[in-house]
Amino acid sequence: MKFGREYEAQMIQEWREAYMDYRSLKSIVKQVHRYHLQKQQRPHHPHPPPPPPTGETAPLHAASTAGLSRRVSLYRAFSGLTNRAKGSPKKSHKHNNPLSSKRHYHLFEDEEEQAILINEDETGSYTTTFLCSSEEGGEMEVQFFRRLDEEFNKVLRFYKQKVENVMEEADELSRQLNVLIALRVKVENPNVDFPDINNISSAPSSPHTTTRTPAISPMEVIKEMEQAEDKKAFKPAQVEMLDHIKLKIEPETPLSMLKCMIMGLSSEQTFSKPELKRAEELMDRAFVEFYQKLRFLKSYSFLNQLAFSKILKKYDKTTSRNASKPYLHTVDHSYLGSCDEVSRLMSRVEATFIKHFANGNHREGMKCLRHKAKREKHRITYFLGFLSGCVVALAIAITVLVHIRGITKSEGRHQYMENIFPLYSMFGFVAVHLFMYAGDIYFWRRYRVNYPFIFGFEQGTDLGYREVLLLGSGLAALTFGGVISNLDMEMDPRTKSFSVITELVPLGLLIFFMITLFCPLNIIYRSSRYFFIGCAFRCLLSPLYKVILPDFFLADQLTTQVQTFRSLLFYVCYYGWGGDFKKRTHTCYESDVYKELYLVVAIIPYWFRFAQCIRRLVEEKDKMNGLNALKYLSTILAVAARTIFETKRGTYWLTVAVTTSTIATLFNTYWDIFRDWGLMNRDSKNPWLRDKLLIPYKSIYFIAMVVNVVLRLAWMQTVLGIREAPFLHRRALVAVVTILEIVRRGIWNFFRLENEHLNNVGKYRAFKSVPLPFQEAGGSKSM
Repeated sequence: MKFGREYEAQMIQEWREAYMDYRSLKSIVKQVHRYHLQKQQRPHHPHPPPPPPTGETAPLHAASTAGLSRRVSLYRAFSGLTNRAKGSPKKSHKHNNPLSSKRHYHLFEDEEEQAILINEDETGSYTTTFLCSSEEGGEMEVQFFRRLDEEFNKVLRFYKQKVENVMEEADELSRQLNVLIALRVKVENPNVDFPDINNISSAPSSPHTTTRTPAISPMEVIKEMEQAEDKKAFKPAQVEMLDHIKLKIEPETPLSMLKCMIMGLSSEQTFSKPELKRAEELMDRAFVEFYQKLRFLKSYSFLNQLAFSKILKKYDKTTSRNASKPYLHTVDHSYLGSCDEVSRLMSRVEATFIKHFANGNHREGMKCLRHKAKREKHRITYFLGFLSGCVVALAIAITVLVHIRGITKSEGRHQYMENIFPLYSMFGFVAVHLFMYAGDIYFWRRYRVNYPFIFGFEQGTDLGYREVLLLGSGLAALTFGGVISNLDMEMDPRTKSFSVITELVPLGLLIFFMITLFCPLNIIYRSSRYFFIGCAFRCLLSPLYKVILPDFFLADQLTTQVQTFRSLLFYVCYYGWGGDFKKRTHTCYESDVYKELYLVVAIIPYWFRFAQCIRRLVEEKDKMNGLNALKYLSTILAVAARTIFETKRGTYWLTVAVTTSTIATLFNTYWDIFRDWGLMNRDSKNPWLRDKLLIPYKSIYFIAMVVNVVLRLAWMQTVLGIREAPFLHRRALVAVVTILEIVRRGIWNFFRLENEHLNNVGKYRAFKSVPLPFQEAGGSKSM
């Protein structure tokens, strides 16, 4: 793999714009290379001989005419004389900050071979002067170094800012951990003395260490419950600091949330064990996330230094100059290359985390801090191919059986479509949704959308597209197998009923699906199943939980699966109060209770999103959340009107259904394209799209917008009176419309997360925000 591709693949995608722009610099080097090739192909016009040398220059001229100049140049190059810098970075500048003084870097002792001069101003920015600009084609090399300086200064400023931020965050974590230790003492009341942590010496600071107020720092490996080896005096932990500290742990359960909403937050500090446990969980997550930031910063520094080395060596190879060594010397001695704050801070975080959150177990502590990269397993590919082949074979078998038995023309066709088809179609909707989600994951990875970070997956637990395809293929294979078992169109003439075992296959499949979903054993991607269950539970109690992206993203998916909820209701009615599954008959559609529930289950997914928008409106005070709530309210009214129209008919309900559906369709289409996808920006760099695009083909975005509008109109088939189509039963038509909506949702998913990812990139947001548990009493901020 070429370095450019590997460089982009290893980038922290949210910091993409802060990396050195390797492509643009490489394009300039290619221009220089093409110019040199053209120059070599030009016809050579000999110049008039120079005047004969006189005096001291005669011996040198004689040597050069004898062909010795090439030999001298090679000797000097291999002896190292050519590479020696005349003024490598001086050691006489300020010790604490070597970047505070102005320096000049020279290339060679021989002024005739000197190519660049590097200056540093008072602000720490670097400027390179190309000394051979008067040569033919030198303006392109001037452009190269000008762009190189811009990229270097950009990287340097970003790195400095991020290092300062993590140092401030390290101080805050130190204070938070001191309070946590005091809280442990107060809650657990151990009969153990603590060493004086003020006497623990700190590590020597590097030349780039930021001057800051000394504090009691757990980053220096606080010895919480150990006696020092030198038998120094002990003093009790400073429990008194808790008098000035307030816990700011947000309620986690619906009951605690209701209590806070009704009674308000209690000002009395209880310092109970549940509060201690929750505080420890938050601090654990904060340290893990902080350590991830440090790893990202270290990777950022290394990758940019490597990129500068690669592009300068490519420049040297193209121009036959030797500009890489002095410039790389500058990079190595700059803040980017010489600051060791991040490495030292990583060591302190590791020691502190192992001591206080891993009970001194180094292996377990490092396992929490450094999650192993997920490895692709060959058995996933094998089983995916096996199940995919089973699905194709079963689909062919069903087609052949339907043709041989003449099922499409049999008398039991209508009975089968009204009773059995809705039972199996539910699994088909879920399988199609899984296939679309697998496609989304594939394209998110291809265009480097950081979907695990956006969804908040724990590192190493996110599913790849192969795993999701495996789940979808397994569900599809089970569904097709069940369909084959229920293809009998005639009852047993002796018992006047169908086989009980085959008629219970759909119910058994549903029970198997639910058991697998809630199975506590660590099989079939338990972490992903529990993540899904947690998001679904928070959606169910939407107003009582803080709304996060995975929750409202799942709620949006559920709005697409309205027909699945209705099929689940049909399961209950068919195998419960309203059906005789042995004879494939039911009275569900005539039941008033079923009709009311049929309307309710269609509204529930939209109610989830409406409640989430109201919750965000109250918390964030953003009017856009209010407009989004109105969008879902209009959809609720449209769904209710369409459902009532299906049962009651009449001109009045037709008018209401058409009006509400039209308003909801226009509102949802506008929100999809303008708000969720961020497109149709007339003044953007890409007209009528947006400034940043991940897909290089702009036509894809316009096609997606058109397809979204067309598929949005598919749900109008009910109010338009389209109940059956040629060769399609009305239940089959409903299934086709539902599948089209699932396809539309799959397309929406990709562009929605693309827009979210680009927003994160624009704000350099590469880490999850973890709330800290303590704050000063009477204040609203952390300590």
